[in-house]
Amino acid sequence: MRSPIHFVALFLISFLSFRPASGQVMTSPQIDQLVEKTLKTFEVPGIAVAIVKDGKVIHAKGYGVRSLNSPQKVDGNTLFGIASNSKAFTAAALGILVDEGKLTWDDKVIDFIPEFRLYHAYVTEEFTIRDLLTHRSGLGLGAGDLMFFPDSSDFTLKDVIHNLRYLKQTSGFRTKYDYDNLLYMVAGEVVTRVSGKSWEEFVETRIMQPLQMENSRASFSRLPNKANIIDAHAVLEGKLQVIKRGTLDVGNSAGGIYSSINDLSKWVIMQLNGGKYGDGLAKTLFSSKVQDEMWTPQTIIPVRNPGAYNTHFNSYGLGWRLNDAKGYKQVSHTGGLPGMVTQVMLLPELKLGIIALTNQQSGAAFTAITNQILDSYFGMTGTDRVKEYSDRVRENTANADKVTDAVWKTVAAEKQSTATKPPIQFYAGTYHDNWLGDVSIRVDENKLLFVSRRSPRLTGELFYYKGNTFVVKWNDRSLEADAFVMFGLDYEGKPVSMKMKAISPLTDFSYDFHDLDFTKVK
Repeated sequence: MRSPIHFVALFLISFLSFRPASGQVMTSPQIDQLVEKTLKTFEVPGIAVAIVKDGKVIHAKGYGVRSLNSPQKVDGNTLFGIASNSKAFTAAALGILVDEGKLTWDDKVIDFIPEFRLYHAYVTEEFTIRDLLTHRSGLGLGAGDLMFFPDSSDFTLKDVIHNLRYLKQTSGFRTKYDYDNLLYMVAGEVVTRVSGKSWEEFVETRIMQPLQMENSRASFSRLPNKANIIDAHAVLEGKLQVIKRGTLDVGNSAGGIYSSINDLSKWVIMQLNGGKYGDGLAKTLFSSKVQDEMWTPQTIIPVRNPGAYNTHFNSYGLGWRLNDAKGYKQVSHTGGLPGMVTQVMLLPELKLGIIALTNQQSGAAFTAITNQILDSYFGMTGTDRVKEYSDRVRENTANADKVTDAVWKTVAAEKQSTATKPPIQFYAGTYHDNWLGDVSIRVDENKLLFVSRRSPRLTGELFYYKGNTFVVKWNDRSLEADAFVMFGLDYEGKPVSMKMKAISPLTDFSYDFHDLDFTKVK
């Protein structure tokens, strides 16, 4: 789960004041200046940053405000949705069960969840616990995410597991990396069936409580105190504003945890100590053997460009992304929900951990912070990551705007056109997809509407585009996911099917409209 990157404004603030000298790591005052510039450049209301080095927290601080609706400041205990950074907790939970001899990484999923089915019988029979965690199932990027994203749908975990059988594979089993969320939900269910506890209870009692992550919980709904928590924010139609919080209870094991930099620092210290924690590192959360497996490349991710850190390999382990940066192993993950994005980065050989949590969906903001800090540890000078990423965002946004502007220009022209086309009633009816369910295309006050019955936030007006293709403009503008809707006709020229595709190249991949295959049922 992640959100698209947005560019709002580039402020011409001198970067020299917090650029460290050669061989000198950034000091806390320099980090303060870096984050303050990031807040303004990417228009982020609040950010929290922590740095762990050699087993100690050397910087932990909140910046800005928790919400535009309140003057309350972000601090070290402010809770953020860490989204897909939750996946490492799911891998750790399974690792604990591996240590206890209750399962192995290569046990078959159907041995624990007999009703588990994928599109191909062979893949179903061979699918292992390891496969659940490594994004190599053959399913396409974000396949099936519309069952839980955007939230408000009525899909249960039972529904999600059942509907996996309808998602067609787009690549060979174990041949290609394509990020998924649904299989991490299945992984959470494995934890439940093996341990006898819900995934949420297991993570809280077996991971968070031992590490004294006192304010963290496995989901938003389980937080006992919501006094110190961020709101979600996004720039919509040129204005930064609070948006609806995404709560994904059906997908907690893929992205539901709420935590703070103070609590996550304890998680990171444990990770950098090979699973050990407590006074004198006398206690063990999971074994070094389990951690080695989690930090061993499982799925290759192609490296197209070595980039700033001369990266030679890129891969996914178990709940973590793995690559090399300036000759060091880098273990990291990001997470994104609507209006909040986060990053956790570890350099085990340097005993270094960097955590950045934000309450706006600009991934460029946390990347600029973590990479600028990382540069100082690598002795890299002369970089300005804030400017680099803001320039990149501006370019990407401009390119995306060209695409969407052209589409809406065509829509506007068609409104004025006198060319003959079928009346909007021609397309009305109920269209069924095997895993998303029914969508009603109906006429209301001379408008053609798209209404998803199981995911009510997917409701909007259809505007004629070209041929038998329309554009749906969602009523909830925070979705930022307007899409093409193409009707298929039979030999008599009547609508019998419907397909969809996102318009903007910046649309979040969890809006997997392209995986839908609707048939008209009435």
